[in-house]
This record gives sequence, structure tokens and C-alpha cells, in this order.
Amino acid sequence: MPTEAEGIVAWKTHEPVAPEPLVVDDPGPGEILVRIQASGVCHTDLHIRNGAIGQLPILLGHEGAGIVEAVGPGVERPRVGDYVILAWRAPCGTCRFCRIGQLHLCAASLNGQPRQHTPAGQFPPPVMGLGTFATYTVVHAAQAVPVSPDIPPDRACLIACGVMAGVGAAINTAGVRPGSSVAVFGSGAVGTSAIQGARLARASKIIAVDISPQKLEWARRFGATHTVNATEGDPVEQIRALTDGLGVNYAFEAVGHPEVLAQVLACRDLAGVAVLVGVPGAGSRLALDLPQLFNLGGSLRVSWYGDCLPTRDFPLLVEWYLRGELLLDEMVTRRIALAEVEDAFGAMERGETLRSVIAFDGGR
Repeated sequence: MPTEAEGIVAWKTHEPVAPEPLVVDDPGPGEILVRIQASGVCHTDLHIRNGAIGQLPILLGHEGAGIVEAVGPGVERPRVGDYVILAWRAPCGTCRFCRIGQLHLCAASLNGQPRQHTPAGQFPPPVMGLGTFATYTVVHAAQAVPVSPDIPPDRACLIACGVMAGVGAAINTAGVRPGSSVAVFGSGAVGTSAIQGARLARASKIIAVDISPQKLEWARRFGATHTVNATEGDPVEQIRALTDGLGVNYAFEAVGHPEVLAQVLACRDLAGVAVLVGVPGAGSRLALDLPQLFNLGGSLRVSWYGDCLPTRDFPLLVEWYLRGELLLDEMVTRRIALAEVEDAFGAMERGETLRSVIAFDGGR
């Protein structure tokens, strides 16, 4: 029997969004119905609303945690009543990457069919197969990872995207080593999560780079040992001054801007690793200083979703949170209602929030 719901659909580029009634059809084979308890408001949703990524119309939201309300035919796991974090990557197990054990690169990630529609019968597809800016959503069963109920939903949902992307970039993609030096450009939710990943990996020097004093203050809270304000001089030179003229072993771009990526490449020590985490806008181009790139050596890597395996990594991050090692309480700047998403987008653009979280009933 269809479920009455409420959600936020972006219909036209740059137009304000607001909740509207939706109907969610029953889950089909291999799918589950999830009652969303909390959803993070990620910068990617704003980029999508503004037309920089993907196409409209689309049901927004991709950082969600909630309760399984119903399962479709053939679903054995998860079960009704399970508390889950939703993942936008669910390895298929059969594609060319999964067959050789690289499940984090799955080329045919599993998604449910779009089940959410307007009362008039329009089916806006859910962002990344999730659509968590809604009271209910239908996803593939493999996208729902059961976790301990000891972590509140408004913290658990953050693991679904931004935190996993940043922590995973440091630990999985870069493989930050104990005692190493790290620079993270961009101190938003993903950047501060990369800082946390470096801290968890026991890096000895973690340098946060941003243009916002507020964000640099946040960065120190999450583990930055030094900060660089890019408005106060060349950040590459400031990083070299903090590393005895050498540069860092690992550098992360968490902004999605080609000029910042060029600085990330230039601030490395010999054989240093550069990681692109921020999502570049359409049409972005990078002009490379090839002699510099060759002389420094090392590598440039792209981190997709922190190169994570959600079934392995989500419960691990929850455990780190419960042990007090992964800081999530401090990431929640505002708890909002679904009707306040447009205000949250504005606060995000003004740099006032690290993360706004939509808290549905039971989501606090």
C-alpha cells in the first residue's frame, strides 16, 4: 500500500525549494522502504539544485539514517525495524571491478527504482538513488547498512557521505602514515573529516588551509595542528615555512576548484601524494606545470566516496564515534526542520555552518 510522504524536489535551477506532498510506492524486489529520521544538508545537494551537477528535476538529499519500515520480495537483510545508514554506493558483486576484489570501484552500483512521485504522477529521480530530503524513501536493500542504535540519527546520517568521504580519503585513498605531514585545503564538512582521518591515522602535523577564520577555528577543533589563511599570503609558501621548506607528505583538495588543486600539487614534498576530494564544477580545467609535477614525483589520486566499502566502513566509523575518537557532535551546527532546507542552503553559502541536519521525528 503506498505511503504518504513529504519531500523536497528541485524542479528548476536556482529556484528556492520547499516541502511538498509525495506518494511512495511499495518497495519492489530487492528494495526496502526506509523512514528517514535525519538527513545532512550537503554542499552537493546545493550544487545539484543550482545546476552544477546532474539534471533536474530531482528529489534532493543523500545523507540519511533511519528505520526500515518494509521490505520487498526476496529481501532477507536488512529486516523491518533495523536502524540503518544509507549509502549511495552499493557494490553489485559482478561487474569487472567487483570480480577482481575492487568493490569500492563498482561500475554498476545497486539502486532501487524511483518509487517516490507527486500526487499527479511525476517521478523525480532521487539523488544518488537515495532522496533523503523526504520522510520516506525506497532504496536497494544493499544500500542500507545496519548500525548500532547507540549513535543518534543526526550524527549517524553524517557518516553517509561527507564524513565518510573525508575520513576515507585520508585512510583509504591516501593511506596517511603515522608521523607524516598533511595539508587539507578547505575546512568544510569534508575537509574537517579529512583532518579527522589524518588525526586517526596518527599524522604528526596537520595543516588546515581556508579563507574563513571561522572554518580554521573549526579545523583546529577536529585535529589541525596548524592553520593557514590563504588570504594572508601564498598558502604554498606558508605550508613550506611550516615544514622546514620541504612541503607535506599528503595534501588534500576539498573545495573542487582547479586553482586550489594546483596549490595542493605544489605544496607537496618529494614523492608526496595529492588527493582530489572536492567535486569540480562543470567545465573546470587545470593547467599543469609539468616540469614541477615530474620533479616532485609522487601521485595525484581521485577519491570517490573515500574509496569506502560501506558495509565495512560505516560500522567502523560508528564504533570510533562511540569510543570518542571520531567527532560528530561538534559537526552539527544546526538542527532544522524539512521546511528550513532553503535557509540552510543560504547559511551554507555564507559559510555559517559546518553541517545543518534535518531532524525528522525521532531524529534528534
